[in-house]
Amino acid sequence: MNVQLTTTAVTVLSGFVPSAVQATAQALLIADDRLVAVSHDITGIRDGIVLRTVRTATGILEHETVRIEHGCVACTLREDVVPTLARLAAEQPGRDLLLVLPHTIEPEAVATACGPLTEVRFDSYVTVVDTDRFLDDLVSTDDLRHRGLHAADDDHRTVADVVVHQVEFSDTVVLWSRPGSDRDHVDRLGALVHRLAPWAVQVPTGTTHSLDIGGLSTLVRGTRRHDPERPGTLGLALEGRAIGVHDPQTSVVFRCRRPFHPQRLHDALDELTADAVRGRGQLWIASQPDTVIAFESAGGGVSFGSLGYWLDALPADRWMEAGDQRRIAADLSWHPYYGDRRTALALIGLDLDHTALTGLLSRCLLTDDEVAQGFAAWRELPDPFEGCFPVQ
Repeated sequence: MNVQLTTTAVTVLSGFVPSAVQATAQALLIADDRLVAVSHDITGIRDGIVLRTVRTATGILEHETVRIEHGCVACTLREDVVPTLARLAAEQPGRDLLLVLPHTIEPEAVATACGPLTEVRFDSYVTVVDTDRFLDDLVSTDDLRHRGLHAADDDHRTVADVVVHQVEFSDTVVLWSRPGSDRDHVDRLGALVHRLAPWAVQVPTGTTHSLDIGGLSTLVRGTRRHDPERPGTLGLALEGRAIGVHDPQTSVVFRCRRPFHPQRLHDALDELTADAVRGRGQLWIASQPDTVIAFESAGGGVSFGSLGYWLDALPADRWMEAGDQRRIAADLSWHPYYGDRRTALALIGLDLDHTALTGLLSRCLLTDDEVAQGFAAWRELPDPFEGCFPVQ
């Protein structure tokens, strides 16, 4: 007799407005009385105290205070979330799990922490967007600290950072609206969310007084939408994946093989991000031609980081360190002079001037005369970004 073992499926639920997230969680629990929800109250995390609750639609199974050694989100994920999911999968066979995240935890951090976990299968990462609040939070310049929501003393994230990262990492976005919500407003937000996460399936809850919880559950759970091999948003273009959707008014996607002049790019940053609620992607700067540079903007702030080395900057025997998809993408678009170096940048907003933004970015590139001087001369260009992108 063949016995087929089933793996516990986990749906991860995130969102910045707790009431909308909790309402969605309750609807999913009611739709399936065998579903078990796990949530953590991290209000006291800075003091090393976390409250874990495990429940079904009909009652609470666990309600325990957990002491976290270093009082940080990463420690909470490692010391309690991961072992709790593994334990429940063993104790509750045949029952799927709903991991309901605190509203300031980003789902990508969960995916990273739970990567080695083999006892469960992550079915979908779902983000709940409260259509009444989303736009205000997306354009907010508040830090989490301003609202008393920072998880640690060194947590300098903005509200907008958290909101966009939750949406961008999702496989499914629930557009949570209420009776009487303006349908045109909900539709406009849906279009904006699509610009932020074109890879995500949207599930609107409607604007009537009734909610089809069975339909919601069917569209959200058991979808197998999560691809554990999908890179983080900033690394999408390295694998030849779309970094955004082009739309003349709400989304500008800029691709170029020619590098940026470091000083001109630096001087243009304020103007570049003035009307964009979100910017993301990879770029390369002539003065640092070996490094893939990550670019992000949200909530009025701009940040840069390193995504490692361009393959063309590495000896061939190190190319296997990159994934298959990245090597294939590089091979398909290889340039005889620039190699795999390329900029792929998306700017997303509500009313963007495509012509002006494209022109501004183009003026930041090296001129023909500067390109002709070659790599050695580029490294000597004045560079306000010098030392900012160390490769780990």
